[in-house]
Amino acid sequence: MGPLQGIRVIELAGIGPGPFCGMMLADLGAEVICVERVGTEVAQPEVDCSRRGKRSIALNLKTEAGLGALLSLVEGADVLLEGFRPGVAEKLGVGPEPCLARNPRLVYGRMTGWGQSGPLAQAAGHDINYISLTGALHAIGRKGEKPVPPLNLVGDFGGGGMMLAFGIACALVERQSSGKGQVIDAAMTDGSAVLMSMFHTALARGSHTLERGANRLDSGAHFYDVYETRDGKYISLGSIEPQFYAQLIEVAGLSPERFADQLDRAKWPELSEALADVIRQKTRDQWCELMEGTDICFAPVLDMQEAQHHPHNVARGTYVELGGIRQPAPAPRFSRTEAGVAFAGRPYGADTEAVLQAIGYSEQAIAHMRAERACG
Repeated sequence: MGPLQGIRVIELAGIGPGPFCGMMLADLGAEVICVERVGTEVAQPEVDCSRRGKRSIALNLKTEAGLGALLSLVEGADVLLEGFRPGVAEKLGVGPEPCLARNPRLVYGRMTGWGQSGPLAQAAGHDINYISLTGALHAIGRKGEKPVPPLNLVGDFGGGGMMLAFGIACALVERQSSGKGQVIDAAMTDGSAVLMSMFHTALARGSHTLERGANRLDSGAHFYDVYETRDGKYISLGSIEPQFYAQLIEVAGLSPERFADQLDRAKWPELSEALADVIRQKTRDQWCELMEGTDICFAPVLDMQEAQHHPHNVARGTYVELGGIRQPAPAPRFSRTEAGVAFAGRPYGADTEAVLQAIGYSEQAIAHMRAERACG
C-alpha cells in the first residue's frame, strides 16, 4: 500500500516536524518503527495524527542492551530519522558514523531548526524564530501592523518535516545507482528560505516590496484578500488574472469604471474598502451561491471542522476517520500505488516485543532487557 512499500524507517521519537516526516513516509507505505524512551506516556495516542501507521518500540538508549537493539534495527533499515540538537545522537551512540558503519546503505535524516552547523546550531528555537531569520515572518501581515505567525506551518512542517521527507525520497532514489546511503541535514531555516523563492524573484524584478501588506499576495491588493460577510464569517478572493477580475466585477455588481485600473497600486486601499462594503451586504452562503465554482477564484473561509464537511473535500476523501477522529487523509494521490493509513497511533512501546522478536531476539533475551529497563 503506497509507493514506499518495502521501505523500513526507524524514527527516533521527538516532537513536531520529525514525527510529521515519519507520518508522511508511513502514509505513503513505508514501515515506520518509532523508537520511544522507556517510561514515556501520552494520553490518547490513537488520536495523534503524527503517530498513525507507525509501530512503537520503547528502548533505553542509555543502556548497552537498548543501544544494541537499536543498532540491530538499523542493520535492516533503509532510513533513520532523528530530530535532536546537533551532537545529541552522537552522545547516545546513534550518530551517523556508527549507524552507517552497521549499514552503509542507510539514509540518515537529521531534522533541526538552525541546521547541523553555523553559529546558532546549538541554540534553542521554535518555528517562529526560524522563519524570522529567513524573512518569511517579516513578509506576513497587514500594512502598518506587526508580522503574523502563520501557525507553525512554514518552519516546522513545510520547511522542516516536508523538506526532510523530500530529501529522504531523493536519497533513496540516488541509492539505487550508487548503492550508498548518506546523511541529510534538513534545517528549518534552509527550508523556509526555499519556500520564499518566488518572492525573491519578485523582489529582484521590482514587482514586490519589503513593505508588509503592500503587495499583490500579502493583502495589499483588493483582488487578493479575505473579506468579512454580513453574518460575521469570511470569504477569500484571488482574482489575479484580468479575465477572473472581470468576472468578479460582474458577479459582485461592482462599478466597471471605478474598478477598471486593477494594477494601480495607489488605488488599492480605496478599492479594498469599497469591495469590503459590497461583500458585507451578503452572507457567506449567499456569496457561495454566486461565486463558488466560477473562475473568480473564490472560496469560503472554513474552520477546521467545517472543512471536513465541504462537498469538494467529501468527494475527494480529503479527510478520513481514524482513532475516533476526522483527520487529513494521506497526500498526494498516486494512480497505481494508492496510499492509505494502515492503523491509528499505537500506545507507547506496544510493539516492542514483536519488533525485537522479528530481528532475532528470544523471549528470554527480551525478558532480560525488560528486567534491566533496557526496553519497555
